[in-house]
Amino acid sequence: MAITHMVAQRSTCLRRRVGAVVILERRILTTGYNGAPTGLKHCLDIGCLREEQGIPSGERHELCRGLHAEQNAIIQAALSGVSIKDGTLYTTHFPCVLCAKMLINAGIKRIVFSHSYPDPLSHELLAEAGLVIAGI
Repeated sequence: MAITHMVAQRSTCLRRRVGAVVILERRILTTGYNGAPTGLKHCLDIGCLREEQGIPSGERHELCRGLHAEQNAIIQAALSGVSIKDGTLYTTHFPCVLCAKMLINAGIKRIVFSHSYPDPLSHELLAEAGLVIAGI
């Protein structure tokens, strides 16, 4: 989990620094942190659209320049041709429902997190999919 918190320090989000690390058989497969897509301006540079519009945490995920840490970890695996099927995701914050659906389809089997996140549907879908969830 210490590595996950270190990865989160690379985040360019003004609201929350999130890091994610996917592990399989005690090996790091991929990492991700929240921030704008490659080559685009970051919120650190131009400000936070969500803050400007007063959007509460856990709502209207589409109104953000950034990708979530979990999304970036999945994308990095795809770009590198690395399967994360049956892996464990370590993350600083419990995944939102969008990330939960992606993690289910990517074949992640276990999620370990440090901080909660206000998204009951995420909890419900992950439980229904049979993922093992562990808070630290």
